[in-house]
Amino acid sequence: MEAETVAKAFVDHYYSTFDTNRAGLGNLYQENSMLTFEGIKTQGSQNIVAKLTSLPFQQCQHTITTIDCQPSGPASGMLVVVSGHLQLAGEQHALKFGQMFHLMPTPQGSFYVFNDIFRLNYG
Repeated sequence: MEAETVAKAFVDHYYSTFDTNRAGLGNLYQENSMLTFEGIKTQGSQNIVAKLTSLPFQQCQHTITTIDCQPSGPASGMLVVVSGHLQLAGEQHALKFGQMFHLMPTPQGSFYVFNDIFRLNYG
């Protein structure tokens, strides 16, 4: 399958799940996965889900502007870089964000998130 097809399918699934059921993101991470959210590092699937579900907003809507991807290393991983807007419920203006995912293949033929870095873009 083309890298771009996999990246788009992953991004669609990730942000749809984030916007409707953040706790459902746990199966995309493993115990060796790491999230850096606004400079704060969290490791392991359970800890990452705890971080994401404890964010200070309940409802949001992501709008994706760009998706770029590249193959990564001999293990058939993939880098996916996303930019877009995050609209929080009750807020007038959307926030710009950038997020990078390093996806690694599973023995079952899918991918999991090995690294995830998220930043709001101010200015």
